[in-house]
Amino acid sequence: MDKFSYEENGYNRKEVNQFVVDVIKETETIVKKYKEQKQQIARLEEKLATYEKMEDTLKHSLIQAEKTGDNIKRLAREESESIVSEAKNNASRIVNEALLKAEKINNDADLLERNVKIFKRKLKIIVEQQLAVVEEIETLDLKD
Repeated sequence: MDKFSYEENGYNRKEVNQFVVDVIKETETIVKKYKEQKQQIARLEEKLATYEKMEDTLKHSLIQAEKTGDNIKRLAREESESIVSEAKNNASRIVNEALLKAEKINNDADLLERNVKIFKRKLKIIVEQQLAVVEEIETLDLKD
């Protein structure tokens, strides 16, 4: 604090008045800085509130994205299981149809084999009969 010089009726008026002016100027400067800082704080608080809203929105969006991703994964897993199950069913059906076809082919082959044996026997009988006729013709020619 400043020290004032003494005069007849007390302190030096000019010094005191100058001190008061200086104090007023400093007080005005402090008040002005205070108002500016108060305004800056208000702006920063508004920005902070905006950023907090943005953060909440981003959090919500991330949560929704995670839920959507989980749902997509779940649906893909279910679809893959369905496809695999359908493929297994189709494979079983195809194998069963192939087995039935193979059995039918085997049955047809067996039937064909039996028919060939019967045909051979009948052909053999016919050939033997024809041979007998030929031999009979030879014997008839010799006797006449």
